[in-house]
Amino acid sequence: MASNSTSRGSSSSSQWTRQEDKAFERALAVYDTDTPDRWHNVARYMGGTKSVEEVRRHYQLLEVDVAQIESGGVPFHWYAAGPPPAKLHQRG
Repeated sequence: MASNSTSRGSSSSSQWTRQEDKAFERALAVYDTDTPDRWHNVARYMGGTKSVEEVRRHYQLLEVDVAQIESGGVPFHWYAAGPPPAKLHQRG
């Protein structure tokens, strides 16, 4: 679920490191949608590096990313040495 927030952020305070993205993902797992004051808890989980508004906005951007991926709007990148799995199963 990590995202490349440096391309989205308009200021250095809105840029997220890989470690912050991972902490954000853990916080979302701990504080689900039913948690009262979810965004305050997520911001606190971040150790004071992000405000409530920053974590809320980061989540909104994540939702956009997921929607684009699920709609096929973002191509998958294959980092393995071989071809993507779909090509392995094609019949000629």
